[in-house]
Amino acid sequence: MLNIEQDLHMAEGEGEYSYTKNSRHQILLESLPMIENAIRNVYETLVLKTMTIADLGCSSGPNTLHFVSKLIDITSEQCNKAVECDPMELLIFLNDLPGNDFNQVFRSLENLKKGTGDQTRNTPLLYHISGLPKSYYNRLLPRESVHLFHSSTSLHWRSQVPELLEARRDVLLNKDDIYISKTSTSFVVNCFKEQFNKDFSTFLKLRHEELVYGGKMVLTFFGRKDEDVYNGDFNKIFGLLTISLQSLVAKGLVEREKLESFNLPLYGPSIAEVKEIVMQSHMFELDHIKLFETNWDPYDDTEGDDVLDSARSGINVSMVIRAVLGPLIARHFGETILDGLFKEYACLVSKHLEKEKTKYATITMSLTKV
Repeated sequence: MLNIEQDLHMAEGEGEYSYTKNSRHQILLESLPMIENAIRNVYETLVLKTMTIADLGCSSGPNTLHFVSKLIDITSEQCNKAVECDPMELLIFLNDLPGNDFNQVFRSLENLKKGTGDQTRNTPLLYHISGLPKSYYNRLLPRESVHLFHSSTSLHWRSQVPELLEARRDVLLNKDDIYISKTSTSFVVNCFKEQFNKDFSTFLKLRHEELVYGGKMVLTFFGRKDEDVYNGDFNKIFGLLTISLQSLVAKGLVEREKLESFNLPLYGPSIAEVKEIVMQSHMFELDHIKLFETNWDPYDDTEGDDVLDSARSGINVSMVIRAVLGPLIARHFGETILDGLFKEYACLVSKHLEKEKTKYATITMSLTKV
């Protein structure tokens, strides 16, 4: 059985297959206006000497550095716009599971300059950054101590493999699939949905306890475009990974029992599902929510429906998924299968993209504690 807190983490280090080398995302650009508005609102509404911000599921690599850098710039700009501004400090918590490569995170943060702001106005913005290795499905920080929570491309991860699938390991509930597929039963689909409902409700309750009144959350995560749970983008991209694993089973490189006992601890919800849980919680005002799309290939910045180089994009997508899921797959199947698995996967993704330029459906939302 997988131990999510220890086994779920991006590929470490700075090598060819690391998350650091394969984590180029433009998603922050879409959520940046919400982050700016949230910081401005907190700054203007609450009189603060220290603003506490936590980045949940921070991972490692350039995205973490980019977010922290933007955070410091935006907050410094707000402070220096004020007619009178006492020196303010930022307290930033970078949170992820204990297996995260925090060493790489803090090496990259050495590139930030301590103390920023308009020195001529004597309002330098000092900041303090700490790591917080713990699951965000637990309490993280003292009650009513946080002004802003941020999370990017993380909340689609579940706290565990769907509980009922784990509880009934003697029955082949999801057979050869690792996520929801066209052949998944309604029972399997409900297992994934119920795990999401439980986890997201828990997440909202815990963050409500930790936020000050009027505090904000800006959350961005992968979902799906409509209510058809069988036709989400996760179904397609992980369906191809399932086929790759099945190919290794057919070649005798992976035991069938290993595949039959493997399910991914994630779920891509619709906007309607997310809204329903937020409304039922009665803990937050939903300021804004939207869905946008991003290409599977993080190096493809084109907006059209054509893939310019499907072979190259297949490799790029394969490298990203390996950086994200490689450690989890290695833990369950053994590390020796990774090269063959993701070579096969790159070919399948390439063939898929020749027919259809599939994109991730991404949900971004801003919430205020009430």
